Amino acid sequence: MIYEMTVQIRVADIERGRRWYESFLKRKPDFIPHEGFVEWELIPGSWLQVAEGTPSEGSGPLRIGVDSMEKERERVIEELGVEFFEIYSREEVPVKWGPFSDPWGNSLGFFEYVSEKEKA
Repeated sequence: MIYEMTVQIRVADIERGRRWYESFLKRKPDFIPHEGFVEWELIPGSWLQVAEGTPSEGSGPLRIGVDSMEKERERVIEELGVEFFEIYSREEVPVKWGPFSDPWGNSLGFFEYVSEKEKA
């Protein structure tokens, strides 16, 4: 039985990475077990680990569900210097999504349910 999960993203500079992800997630880390490593519990039992190291090319994306794609896109462009990114949708898919990258090339993104009834 699966009861928990972690996803790890590597950044070349942990202090800069910590500050960037604190702004991205709008809060400080939940756990700092040792030097070069910070963690956020995104939802119960689901952890994002940011570790100092060489970013993995081609990994991801890690997509985070948000209430408003447009507001979050505007926020990360203004606050974090993320490049403008498109918001995509398909008629047969219940979400819209937008891919972007952090300063280290890690593939991230947001998604938003098109209908509140789809949101669980």
